[in-house]
Amino acid sequence: MSELQDRGGQWATGVARIEGPIIVMQHVAGVRYDEVVEIRSPQGSLRRGRVLEVGEDVAVVEVFAGTTGLAMENTHVRFLGQPLHIPVTEEMLGRIFDGMGVPIDGGPEPLTNQYADVNGKAINPTARVYPRDYIQTGISAIDGMNTLVMGQKLPLFSSSGLAHDALAAQIVRQATLGSAADVEGTASDRTPSTSGAEFAIVFAAMGVKHDVAKYFRKAFAESGALNRVAMFLNLADDPPVERLVTPRVALTLAEYLAFQKQVHVLVILTDMTNYCEALRQISNIRGEVPSRKGYPGYLYSDLAALYERTGRIKDSRGSITQLPILTMPNEDITHPVPDLTGYITEGQIVLNHDLARQNIYPPIAVLPSLSRLMKDGIGKDRTRADHGHVSAQLYAAYAHVQNVRSLASVIGEEELSTVDQEYLAFGRAFEQKFINQDFTENRTIAETLSIGWQLLSMLPKKELLRVTADELGTYYGK
Repeated sequence: MSELQDRGGQWATGVARIEGPIIVMQHVAGVRYDEVVEIRSPQGSLRRGRVLEVGEDVAVVEVFAGTTGLAMENTHVRFLGQPLHIPVTEEMLGRIFDGMGVPIDGGPEPLTNQYADVNGKAINPTARVYPRDYIQTGISAIDGMNTLVMGQKLPLFSSSGLAHDALAAQIVRQATLGSAADVEGTASDRTPSTSGAEFAIVFAAMGVKHDVAKYFRKAFAESGALNRVAMFLNLADDPPVERLVTPRVALTLAEYLAFQKQVHVLVILTDMTNYCEALRQISNIRGEVPSRKGYPGYLYSDLAALYERTGRIKDSRGSITQLPILTMPNEDITHPVPDLTGYITEGQIVLNHDLARQNIYPPIAVLPSLSRLMKDGIGKDRTRADHGHVSAQLYAAYAHVQNVRSLASVIGEEELSTVDQEYLAFGRAFEQKFINQDFTENRTIAETLSIGWQLLSMLPKKELLRVTADELGTYYGK
C-alpha cells in the first residue's frame, strides 16, 4: 500500500476495509473532515465521496454511489483537498437535478463560474433580522391559524397515507404565483412584503419513490410554477449516502439566491425521516454508540445544521423560508425525528388520519399545530387587525368541541345543553368549511377571516371572550 503523504492529485491505493458505503484508508496524512475524495474502481469507473472521520494515519470515507464493485487491492483513491462544491446560478431555476446537483432533465451543466461549499456557513446571530412578513399559502388552516412567516422554519408532520405530497405541491404553486405577481390590494388581500418581488422555490426530495417524483414534476409543470422551481431528486433506489448531501446541495443554492441575488426563497425538504434513516445507517456501519431508537447521538446537531440555514440577514433583501416535511413512524410525534425537529424549528403543522378519513383536505389538525412566529407576522398593516383574536377564538372554540365530543360519547348528544350542541355544530362546520378546501382553491387572508367569522357567528356572543366588542360589532353575524 502506497502512502498518501503527498496527495498532489496522484492516485494511490491504501484501502484497508470496505463495509457498506464506507471505505477505510490507511497511511494517510493531512486529510480534513468533509474533504472530497475521488474513487476509481477496478473497472475504471469514477465515483465521489467525502471524508467522515480522520485519525493519526487513517481516514474513513463515505462513497456517494456505494461501494458495489470495489475491491481493496485494485481501488485507487485521490483526496482533492477541499469540501464538496456545486455550481450556483439563477439559471438552475426551472431545472431538475439529482441529489448531488447533476442535471437529470436532459439539459446542459449550469453555465457559471460561481461555486459554493455545500456545507454552508452559519448565520451570525447578530446579522439576523427578525422575521415579520407573512407568506400567503392560500390554505386557511395555515394562513389563518398557523401563519407561515418569511424567514421561518415550519415543519410539516405527516404519516404514511396522508396527503402531504399534495399539500406541498399546492403550497409551491400558490406561494409562487401569489407572491411573484404584482397584485393590487390592501394588506388584507395580499402579502405586502412579496407582492412584485422575486420569489423562488428550492425543492429537495430524499428517498422518494419514482411515482412521487413524477407527481411533483407533473404538478409543478402543469401549474406553471416549474420555471421558478429548482428540483433536487434523490430517489428511493439511489444510494442512501447521497441523501445526506441532497438537502445541503439544495440549501446551498437557496443561500446563493437569497443572499447574493436578493430573492425570497421557499425551501421544501421531503422526507426528512428518510434523511435521518440514512444518517442512522451510516452511524451503525461506523460502529458509533447509538442513542434513542438507534439514531446517533448527534442527530440533534446534524438536523440543526440544516434547519438553521434559514432566515433573513441585515445586508440582504432576500430570505430563506424552510418547510421540511417528515413522516412520523406509527404517527408517533415523540419519535426522535419529529421530537428533535420540533425543538429546533419554530412550530409544526400536523396532519391527521381522523380528518383524512372524513375526506377532509388538507387534514391539518389545528390543535397540535403551532407557528411560534405567527404573532409577529399578522395584525394591522400586515394581514388584518382582528386576525390574532379570530385565530385565538377559533382555537379555543375548537378545543372546547373536543371536550363536548368526549362528553357526548358518554351521555349522548341529546343530553347535551343547548350551548354544547351549538359547539358540536360549530365543530362540524369548522372542519368542513374552514379546514376543508379544494386542492385548487387559493383563499386570500380576507376570505379566510371571513369564513372564520361566519363560523364564530354560530356561537352565542357571550361565548366569544377572545375577540373585542368592536370586532363583534363589525364582523359578528355579517
